[in-house]
Amino acid sequence: MKKLLVVGLCLLFAAPVFATDNVKEEDRVKAAGTVLKEIVNIPDDIPKDLFDRAECVIVLPTVLKFAFGVGGSYGRGVMTCRTGEHFTGPWGAPAMYALEGGNIGFQLGGQATDFVLLVMNPKGAESLMGSKVKLGADASAAAGPKGRSAEGATDVAMRAEILSYSRSRGLFAGVSLEGSTLRPDNRANRKLYGRNLKVKEILRKNEVGVPGCAHELVAVLDKHSPRNLSDKKSLE
Repeated sequence: MKKLLVVGLCLLFAAPVFATDNVKEEDRVKAAGTVLKEIVNIPDDIPKDLFDRAECVIVLPTVLKFAFGVGGSYGRGVMTCRTGEHFTGPWGAPAMYALEGGNIGFQLGGQATDFVLLVMNPKGAESLMGSKVKLGADASAAAGPKGRSAEGATDVAMRAEILSYSRSRGLFAGVSLEGSTLRPDNRANRKLYGRNLKVKEILRKNEVGVPGCAHELVAVLDKHSPRNLSDKKSLE
């Protein structure tokens, strides 16, 4: 009887821990949705035609400079992709990602900075779904052009697999993240979804539905860019 009482008390006190284990990840996903909603409402933000040709989007809210120089993770956020074999379906469930290294610390200027990255072709998307990817080496990357259209974009930007943007102190700009790395945050994915999942199972195989914390993120993307307008040959 005494044993049962002890076990019962342990479960009672442990329950809140289990119940809140994924709160940090859920908050991060919600923050990503808020950041994206604010950025797509900036008059001269990411060109709409680039958004419409992106297979995936990465949002990294509140990357802080104080983490730089101590060897820790620089920022964490989410990556979400269009569903379907050729990225032609609606936007799907997010996977958690981490941004590390590179010269980002010099660009942040000591302020919290939000990043939005567009993944512009299936090759770039597939590379990010493997292991750690170094931007500029394992995947070509460039500062994203701004404005209402991408007509004035440089050839470098148009050929890049990943285009990156930043927002700090209210200023929005294309920013180079070459030299930094992106990797799946498997521990955070496990906490968010309650089980071990590979990012491909989340982003490509639709093993999970869109969690409640990601509804705003996905709704913003479905409204802002409901269809993939990339050249069909590039998606094969």
